[in-house]
Amino acid sequence: MDKKLRRSRTDRWFSGVCGGIAEYFDIPSIAVRLGFLILSPTLLIYIILAVLIPEED
Repeated sequence: MDKKLRRSRTDRWFSGVCGGIAEYFDIPSIAVRLGFLILSPTLLIYIILAVLIPEED
C-alpha cells in the first residue's frame, strides 16, 4: 500500500492537517489535535503544514 501524507477533506476542523496526519498514522484524529494543543508553540508548524501538505484527491 502506497501511503501519502495528505490533508483530509472529511476529518477537518480548519484545514485538515490533523485529520490527514491521523489517517496516515492510523490513529484517532483527536489524539493528534490534543498533541498540537499540548504543544501550543506548534501553531506555526500547523500553519506551515497546512500550506505544504497537499489536500487529498
